[in-house]
Amino acid sequence: MQADDYPLLWPVPTRWSDNDHYGHVNNVAYYSYFDTAVNAWLIEATGTDIRDLPAIGIVAETSCRYLSELSFPDRLRVGLAVERLGKRSIVYALAIFREAGDGSLTPAATGRFVHVYVDRDTRRPVELPAAIRTAAAGLVRD
Repeated sequence: MQADDYPLLWPVPTRWSDNDHYGHVNNVAYYSYFDTAVNAWLIEATGTDIRDLPAIGIVAETSCRYLSELSFPDRLRVGLAVERLGKRSIVYALAIFREAGDGSLTPAATGRFVHVYVDRDTRRPVELPAAIRTAAAGLVRD
């Protein structure tokens, strides 16, 4: 796995509060980095506040494989790709890279994130909003 495997690298900083008692980023923070990167990118890529759409993406599945330790104040890039663009869901392939001072990127984790779109009121599955589908299509892996 390398940065070139991902069509988009989204910047996410570590925070002071991410470090745990053992002096490294706690495992739950990695999931926050994934969530932050996906949703911040969706807001920018669609040009809309996705929280205001009639359909919202809820996380149905997520996973993380840890490869190397992170610690505040590491600068990160989250690699985003779309593994599957379905009628009602998107499966993201994700990776977290630590950015070195020379700009090189070291893999720290890989992950998977499944968004299922539901009606914001009824919470019943619905088709992807057009703006979301168009944005996600640009990240589909061959």
